Amino acid sequence: MKKAGILLYVIIFALCSFAQEKKILFLGNSYTQVNDLPGTLYNLALSNQDTIVYDSNTPGGYTFQLHSTNTTSLSKINSQPWDYVVLQEQSQLPSLSPGQVQVNVYPYAHFLDSLIHKNDSCTKTVFYMTWGRKYGDVSYCGSYPPVCTFEGMGARLRQSYLEMGDMFECPVAPVGMAWKRSRELDSTIELWQSDYSHPAVAGTYLTACVFYTTIFKKPSAGSTYISSLNPATALFLQQIADSTVFDSLTTWNIGVYEPHAQFSWFNDGTGIQFINESLNTTICQWMFGDGTADTLLNPHHTYSLPGYYFVTQIVSDGCETDTLIQTIEVLTTGMYNDILMDELKVYPNPVSKVLNVEFPQDRKATYFVELDRVDGSMIQINTIQPVSGKSVLTFDVSSLPEGIYFLRVDSSKGMFIEKILKAGE
Repeated sequence: MKKAGILLYVIIFALCSFAQEKKILFLGNSYTQVNDLPGTLYNLALSNQDTIVYDSNTPGGYTFQLHSTNTTSLSKINSQPWDYVVLQEQSQLPSLSPGQVQVNVYPYAHFLDSLIHKNDSCTKTVFYMTWGRKYGDVSYCGSYPPVCTFEGMGARLRQSYLEMGDMFECPVAPVGMAWKRSRELDSTIELWQSDYSHPAVAGTYLTACVFYTTIFKKPSAGSTYISSLNPATALFLQQIADSTVFDSLTTWNIGVYEPHAQFSWFNDGTGIQFINESLNTTICQWMFGDGTADTLLNPHHTYSLPGYYFVTQIVSDGCETDTLIQTIEVLTTGMYNDILMDELKVYPNPVSKVLNVEFPQDRKATYFVELDRVDGSMIQINTIQPVSGKSVLTFDVSSLPEGIYFLRVDSSKGMFIEKILKAGE
């Protein structure tokens, strides 16, 4: 999963490196309100040439259940088409036993998520994974021992928020995991206030960095806004946020449910068959690089001239788009060279067991012979230099699945490609 996450980061970072504006609504409680998390995120984004338009409703001690009936929260959800609505549950509830969370948290998370998408189907819900209390939760320690320590409480919060992210197909801002990593690497940076629960300025700053990286999908490291922190501390917290988010993008569902362009192609003997391999898309557009375009999911295209073409695929889920450009080499189908066409013989075709390629005597010619699958992957390659009489090169294809293959012959005289049909015995 880590390799997949890194690849996803590379793709996302390349596509999101320009300035962006996001409209964000925060629904939470004092963990969001203390030190003005939305304002901190605003200043952090602005220092990176990005902007946010934001609003919030964060009464102290509020739960998802209370937000689900609060007229202010409901009116703010419906006030405009948001890009993101951040949901932060009361700090203890998601850390309690799975049975309690199932009853007291998940139904109201589902209700709020449904309202958010009812207002605008393109709005993304983001679950705000909070942190364990510095020395665990004393009030619930006796009845539920896993929350007796920072690590135990944090692990339960992680599990509950990730379950919500998976259930409702939403990204999760892994704030609690960033706090854990920061504490492990430098415990001298105080993230908690004196109540060992609410965030100190450094805690809010780290949280804002996690949200910046989660929402804008760009590193926060190097941001010039550092709140009231010293530069070294701010940079450390920026790096903690970036590494926490980007090391596990797929775990946090960041980008997982967004459209991702991807395609492959092969020469079927009459033209190029494109295969749409994109994810989370309903709309697909193609530009073939020769001035023509198509909107079929899996188009077949014939190029009038051989050469290299930049093929563009643009996909969308109706809300967001993704673009992929790949260079393909187009070769003339069938026989590539009249001299080779006259000299070489390939038989039998269709073939079930042994494919024969017959070459004329030629002391000066060296032939490179390759048998490929339709996706371009090589099955076998041979080199032959006929010096006396005709020479025959054989390929044992008996173990290959039935289907289409391509034989390619290269020499100083030119190139030869023939479509081979593998038949059953």
